[in-house]
Amino acid sequence: MKNGTLPLPENEVKRTCLEYLSVQGIYAWINNTGALPVGDKRFIRFGHRGSADIIGILPGGRFLAVECKSSTGRLSEAQAEFLDAVRANGGLAVVARSHQDIASALRTEGYIA
Repeated sequence: MKNGTLPLPENEVKRTCLEYLSVQGIYAWINNTGALPVGDKRFIRFGHRGSADIIGILPGGRFLAVECKSSTGRLSEAQAEFLDAVRANGGLAVVARSHQDIASALRTEGYIA
């Protein structure tokens, strides 16, 4: 708890981050991943394992990946590997505990003033 505010749950972090990106005019969307049971022992996976919660396209076409976490949330190994791959290939990868983390990254990269 900082300045008398309660920590945001991860779903709220996702919602506010997506809203922030929309206000900034950045095309982005929630990237759902997971698995569903089919029958007794089978699962059908959807999405790329470890991929970020929010995927987007920055002005000029640069790839954006935002992994949203609560104040106590930790990256899984697969999530860290995905973000590293995004960075290694020229994309912008952000771990966001609030929309301010995205704002900071966008400012550092020159996308906003």
